[in-house]
Amino acid sequence: MKKRNILLLYVFLLVSIMDILFVANGEADLRYFSKPFIIISLWGYFITSSTAIRGTILRNAISAALLFSWAGDILLLFPNLFLYGLGAFLMAHLCYIFAFKIAQINPFAIGKVNFIKLFLYNLPIYFVAAFVFFLINPGLGTMKIPVIIYLIVIVLMVTVARERFGKTNAVSFWQVFLGGIFFLISDGILALNMFYQPFPESGVLVMGTYIFAQFLIIRGLMAHGQEYKTAKKQKDLP
Repeated sequence: MKKRNILLLYVFLLVSIMDILFVANGEADLRYFSKPFIIISLWGYFITSSTAIRGTILRNAISAALLFSWAGDILLLFPNLFLYGLGAFLMAHLCYIFAFKIAQINPFAIGKVNFIKLFLYNLPIYFVAAFVFFLINPGLGTMKIPVIIYLIVIVLMVTVARERFGKTNAVSFWQVFLGGIFFLISDGILALNMFYQPFPESGVLVMGTYIFAQFLIIRGLMAHGQEYKTAKKQKDLP
């Protein structure tokens, strides 16, 4: 099983590098053979590596997020299906939000919430999102409402990732949080290129940050799953 995990990880890295090279060289037609395999290979790696959380809601939520991301990747290969691709990624973010909420210690515990402190902690995330929206707003046209909804959801995803601090192990927190940040950066670059000012390096930057984001998120959630398995074993000991 371990060899299969490593093989799938190598496939993920290989097709990711190939896709980025195709983007850099303007080989759009070849991306039909590389881009669809990025997330599907990462999903295969996750499934074969996450036996610690087999049968859990967390594993199903992560799988759903990856499959929605895979659908979004394919839809975005066709410019006329951009809105559908946006919708697929919106669903992926909602699945990740749910996964982040349950991938922590006592996820459903109700405690005191300091809204002022929470706002201040999240302020840099809000600022980045607001700045991107300020730049792209004049060029959105009929896409304004869908983009606003998507922006709110991805900001929520990053803030939920940040709120896991102290509620899981450090490795899981930092990988998931940085993954969320890179996802926000990737989408921000894509939005700036489409609705503000196109620039030739955007494609490579979008895919590079996106691939890194997905990998970090999956590794981070798997790190929490491993801790869950260890804690469960210790609990079951006589």
